[in-house]
Amino acid sequence: MSRALRAGIVGLPNAGKSTLFNALTASSVPAEAYPFTTIDPNVGVVEVPDPRLDSIYDLVRPPRKVAAVVEFVDIAGLVEGAHRGEGLGNRFLAHIREVEALVHVVRCFDDPNVAHPAASVDPVRDVETVETELLLADLETVEKRLDRVDRVARSGDREAKGEAEFLHKVQDWLGEGHPARGMECSREECDVLASLFLLTGKAVLYVANVSESAATAGDERVTALAGAVGADAVLPLCCQLEAELLGLAADERMEYLEALGLERPGVQRLVQATYELLRVITFFTYNEKEVRAWTIRRGSLAAQAAGVVHSDFEKGFIRAETVGYEAFVSAGSLKAAREEGLVRAEGREHVVEDGDILLFRAQT
Repeated sequence: MSRALRAGIVGLPNAGKSTLFNALTASSVPAEAYPFTTIDPNVGVVEVPDPRLDSIYDLVRPPRKVAAVVEFVDIAGLVEGAHRGEGLGNRFLAHIREVEALVHVVRCFDDPNVAHPAASVDPVRDVETVETELLLADLETVEKRLDRVDRVARSGDREAKGEAEFLHKVQDWLGEGHPARGMECSREECDVLASLFLLTGKAVLYVANVSESAATAGDERVTALAGAVGADAVLPLCCQLEAELLGLAADERMEYLEALGLERPGVQRLVQATYELLRVITFFTYNEKEVRAWTIRRGSLAAQAAGVVHSDFEKGFIRAETVGYEAFVSAGSLKAAREEGLVRAEGREHVVEDGDILLFRAQT
């Protein structure tokens, strides 16, 4: 089984990272429920809300229901000079390399009781501080790779010469202040870019940590800047409010949210947005013991999905009985779906679609 996908929560000190992490993980699931993950003290495993899982469970009623999950990593606060190891910079950058996407918390609220490392609140400056540190770290990565490749290229190696030319383009692009995620390249060049594991190449979601009164409006400064740096999404959220909601009973919590014009807690919206940020889809399986939601990359094949469930299933893959979620719910059961001709027998090259319910046949 593959490990769960990770999103790193980043930002400057006192931006609200820890408050958000605590609100997220207050309802986190026990680590032992997911044996394919390695859990550290600063990692929380959070279930992804999915009404489809509930509907399938209501129809088949096994003893257990297991949701898809996302791991959130609370990464050490960054300070200016992190790329040189200032503060906890080395730890900060090392942890970022280990996650698939970034949730960047940006402070947008004034509070004299919460100190700001720069002594004033300026979301644009703060975003630029973090982006600059990531860019500088990426430039160091590219320069080290260039030193090695240039030496080989000077010996006459044509492949190394082509890579060196592209790396110089990457160096210029980053040097102009552009994140790697916005660079256009050919398939071969994109393979080289991916092999660098650049920090600014990761998908990023900006959380505008606003005051309670701005929980629905957000912050225009963050929205504008996020677009300029190629961020994938922006989510307005009051981290302190999310923490306070945890202390309320369910009915009180909903009344409070309705009074603010919100349909559901911000942490739920964040989990869903992060799941989408990771560019994954969900497929479902069920048996007499459980119904479970699984996570897989978009474009993955049926045999790869089988491998997510169990490595032996991919090796001995024969076929996957497949029915879409809507068709399954409409039929009311797998038996009825078969009788209506809604269940397909797919081979290992079948591209899994979001919401597919799969029953794997494999030699074990």
